[in-house]
Parts: sequence; structure tokens; C-alpha cells
Amino acid sequence: MPYTEPTTVERELELKLVLSPERSVPVPARLAYRTGDPYAVHMTFHIGSEHPVNWTFARELLVEGVFRACGHGDVRIWPTMVDGRSVLMALSSPDGDALLEAPSAQVSAWLERTLRAVPPGTESERLGIDDGLAELLATTVVGDDLWLRDPWPSDESQDGEL
Repeated sequence: MPYTEPTTVERELELKLVLSPERSVPVPARLAYRTGDPYAVHMTFHIGSEHPVNWTFARELLVEGVFRACGHGDVRIWPTMVDGRSVLMALSSPDGDALLEAPSAQVSAWLERTLRAVPPGTESERLGIDDGLAELLATTVVGDDLWLRDPWPSDESQDGEL
């Protein structure tokens, strides 16, 4: 694949931090997708502190979570019809747990832009792994035939041969 300049697809949106079934607080967030890191989505939450909270997880997880429950462990995502159509994200870390609600239409529109930037199944082409491996495994011609000799000669070596 020819080299293309890395692209970032971003979206600012307001999520709800769900504190209880009756109470939530708004949390400004930024969704970011970088074509140079094609398998991941990055979420930055601005929680009113000096340092924002960053989460990174698989784009595929968010794509699937818009339609059905998915994920295990630290990141779980599922659609809901609470207050219209939303996507719930349960995030868990040693620092605590959070349940966030995002507007499904905004998340879906942003995901569509990421899928146009790097279609599903083409992510590995962006990483250049195949080209890198081919370069590593390419045969190089070495003028010194020492490199072509067996480094561990057997007992069956012929007279004076290494």
C-alpha cells in the first residue's frame, strides 16, 4: 500500500456520567481515531481536573457496542433506549469504575468517518507490517562467503574445512 499521511478523525461530545438511575452529570469528551494506530479509538474525558482521563480500546469494540452488548473486563459497551437511543460504556480501572452514556447518533456518525478513513479489514496495511517483514527477510548478497558457511561444522568436515 502506498504511504499516506496519517489522519486523525475527532469528535467533541458531551457524555453523561451515570451516578444512579436517577442522576447523571455531564462530562465533556473527545473521541479520536488515528490512521497511524488503526485498531484503536482514543477517548479523553475532561473531568474538571488539571489532567484529563484517557482511555484507549479497540475500534471494533465500539462499532459492535453500538448494535449489541460486547466487551469483557475493563471495557464493556452496549446500546440502550434510555432517554432515546444511547450507547453505554462501562469502564473499569484500578482507580475506579465509571458508567458513561453517549448519544448513539453522534458516536455512529463519528465511527462512520473512521470506517471511511480506514475500512475494516485494511488496518494491517496501515501498519506496514508486511513491508517491514519483507525487508527483514529479504536475502542480502554478502561478498564474504564466511556468512554462507555453517557456523557449527559437523565432525564430518573435510580436510581443513571449517
